[in-house]
Amino acid sequence: MACDLVVVGSSAGGLSALSVVLSGLPPEGFPPVVIAQHQSVTTTGEGLAELLQKACALDVRVAHDKDELSHDTVFVGPPDYHVLVERGSLALSVDEHVMFSRPSIDVLFESAAANYGDRVAGVVLTGSNDDGARGLAAIRARGGIAVVQEPATAEAATMPARAVELARPHQVLPLDEIAPFLVRISTSGVRS
Repeated sequence: MACDLVVVGSSAGGLSALSVVLSGLPPEGFPPVVIAQHQSVTTTGEGLAELLQKACALDVRVAHDKDELSHDTVFVGPPDYHVLVERGSLALSVDEHVMFSRPSIDVLFESAAANYGDRVAGVVLTGSNDDGARGLAAIRARGGIAVVQEPATAEAATMPARAVELARPHQVLPLDEIAPFLVRISTSGVRS
């Protein structure tokens, strides 16, 4: 595969945006997907995973420390933990909040860039802060593929707009065009 890992970050409006993206992914043959969605610390993360499972043919589960990354699986970061990508697995951390968030999209993306380099695709979706922009820039700097939801199609445009400004992504796409692009790059390596 041209892309070995997909990492996705979202915040305000994320449930709807993630549902659209995940519904467009094939039921098999797709690289692991790891999601950092800003959530309330009063939730377990199971509810988000269950809701996303309804929209997705892939297996959706809450990420746990030392989970092995496996194809055809979507890992959702649990509330109040950073999710880090190691080579072939995940790690959870309770390090300080970043951009007032834990999980932090930047933390997830920076770890993915460090461990997967040009074999990772990062996607920034809707949100109302700057989290994800720096991490997406790190993915691009390491040769990975950077994708951002078109801010005009986002429920909260701040996060994707900042990612466009800072990361200079390969693609800025309307929400409904992100999944088809990810499917193409997961098999062909197309970047433009």
